[in-house]
Amino acid sequence: MAGAAGGGGGAGVKALHVVIAFAGALAAHVSVNAFNEWFDFRSGLDAKTKRTPFSGGSGVLPRRPELAPWAFALAAGSMGFTALVGVYFLWVRGPWLLPLGLLGLVVIFAYTPLFARVSVVGLVAPGLGFGPLMVMGVHFALTGAYSWTAFVASLVPFFLVNDLLLLNQFPDVEADRSVGRRNLPITIGRRRSSLVYGAFILAAFASIVAGVALGLLPPMALISLGALFVAVPAAVGARRHADDLDALTPYLGLNVVTNLLTPVLVAVGLMVG
Repeated sequence: MAGAAGGGGGAGVKALHVVIAFAGALAAHVSVNAFNEWFDFRSGLDAKTKRTPFSGGSGVLPRRPELAPWAFALAAGSMGFTALVGVYFLWVRGPWLLPLGLLGLVVIFAYTPLFARVSVVGLVAPGLGFGPLMVMGVHFALTGAYSWTAFVASLVPFFLVNDLLLLNQFPDVEADRSVGRRNLPITIGRRRSSLVYGAFILAAFASIVAGVALGLLPPMALISLGALFVAVPAAVGARRHADDLDALTPYLGLNVVTNLLTPVLVAVGLMVG
C-alpha cells in the first residue's frame, strides 16, 4: 500500500492514462443515465412524469418504445467498458482501487431500481458516484496514491450533484410516489427538502474554504466562491417556490449552472495553484 494514502502524487501522470480514465468516467456517466431511462420506462414512470427542461427524463423511450432494448444495451455496454477500464487500472496500480471501483459499479446499476426507494441512500448516492468515487478513483488511477486534496475536492461534486438530483425530484413527487420511490421530497416534503438543498449548497462551498484553510487546496481555489452568485439565488428560489413548480423551473436551471460552474472554477484554481 505504498503511497496509497499520500498527498498529491501528480508527477509522472501519463497522457494515455488520462485518456483512458476520461473514457471510463464518461462511459460511467452514459451508463447510469441510460439505465435510469430504461428503468423509468419499464416501471411506467415516464408516462406519468411532468417534464421540464431540466427534469423528468429525455422522453425518448415513451415516444420510441422500440428503442428500449437499445437503451439497455447502451447502459450495459458502457458499464462493461467502465469495468474494463477499472480492470486495466487494477493491473497498472494494484488492488487498492478495487473497493471504489466495485462500489461505483453498484451505484451505476442500483441507483434507480434500489437506492431511489430509500430516501437517505437515494439522497447521497448520486454525489457519492460523481464525487468521492469518481474523483478519488481517477486520482488513484492516474497517480497510484490516495490524496486528501482529491478527497476535499471531491466533496464539491458530492454535495452539488446530490443537490442536482434532489431539486430535480421536486416536480416528480406524485409520479415517483406512484411507482414506489421514497426519495426525500416524498418522505419529508418539498419545503423541508429545500432546507436540505440549501444546507448542501453551504456545505459544498464550506468544503472549499476549509480545504484552503487546511492547506489542502491552493488559495486560487477560492475563485470558485464566485459561483455563489448563482448558487445562492438557486437556494433562495428553491425555498420560496418549493411547492410552485412553474415558478421553480428557472431555479432548476440555476441548479444546473451551479453544478457546472463550481467544479470548473475549482479545477482552474487547482491548475493555477
